[in-house]
Amino acid sequence: MKCIFTKIYLILKLSAVIITYNEIGYIEECIKSVSFADEIVIVDSYSTDGTWEYIQQLPKIKAVQHSFEDFTKQKTFALSLASNNWIYFLDADEVVPKKLQQEIIETINSPSTHDAYWNYRIFMFKNKRLYFSGWRTDKIQRLFKKDKCKFVDSLIVHETLEVEGSEGKLKEKLIHFSYKEYNDYKGKMIKYGQMKAQESFIKQKKWTLLHQYLRPTWKFFNHYILRLGFLDGTKGITICYLNALGVWARYKELKKLERSNNK
Repeated sequence: MKCIFTKIYLILKLSAVIITYNEIGYIEECIKSVSFADEIVIVDSYSTDGTWEYIQQLPKIKAVQHSFEDFTKQKTFALSLASNNWIYFLDADEVVPKKLQQEIIETINSPSTHDAYWNYRIFMFKNKRLYFSGWRTDKIQRLFKKDKCKFVDSLIVHETLEVEGSEGKLKEKLIHFSYKEYNDYKGKMIKYGQMKAQESFIKQKKWTLLHQYLRPTWKFFNHYILRLGFLDGTKGITICYLNALGVWARYKELKKLERSNNK
C-alpha cells in the first residue's frame, strides 16, 4: 500500500504570540499547537509555578518576562516583539487544532484576505466540552495584520482590536481550556470583574443598587436559561454562577472605588 504524506509550508511568515502567567499545566500543548509558525513570542508575567523555567528550556522561542498591568498593555507589549506582520495571538490555555492550523496557513496565503479574523472557540470545562452556558457563540479576534490593527487603549480586560480595514471569520474553532478547577475559575472571574470596574470608573460610570443586584441576576438568567446553560448539567450551573459572580464583583469593586475617591 502506498502512503502519501503531505507537509504544510508557509509562504508568508507568521508570528504566534502568547502571554502567560502560571500555566505550567497547559503551556506545553499550547506551544506545540503553534509550532507551524515561523516565530513564537511569549511574554510571561513572572510566573511562580515553573512556567517560565519550562519556556526557557525551549529552543527557538523569543521569551521575555514583563510586569503585568492589564491585559491590553501586556498584549500590546507582546505584539511589539513580533517580527512578522501576520499575527496569531492566543492565551496559554488555548490550543490550535490541526484543521485550524491548516486554515490559518491557507488564509494568510490567500490572494484575497481580510485584515483581521474572528475565531470561534470551544470552551472546555476541565477536559469536557461545554456546549451551551453562553459559550456556544464565543468568538475572539485572533488572526490579524500587525500594521492594520492595535489594541483599544480604553479597555483593560476583554481586550479588543481596533482594525483599520476589513474583518472576517475563521471556520475552524480554537480550543479554550478556561475552567481548570473551581477556585481557579472563581478567582479569575473576580479578578476580571474588578478590572472591569476600573474601566467603568475611568469612564465615570456610576454604581447603583439596582446594577449591583440586577446585572448579576440577569447574567445568570441569560446564560443558564436563555442560552440553555441547564443543558450542560452541573457544569452549566457552575459556570453560569461563577460568571454572574464576576459581575457582582465588578459592581462591588466599582462602589469601593467611588467611596475611596470621595474621601
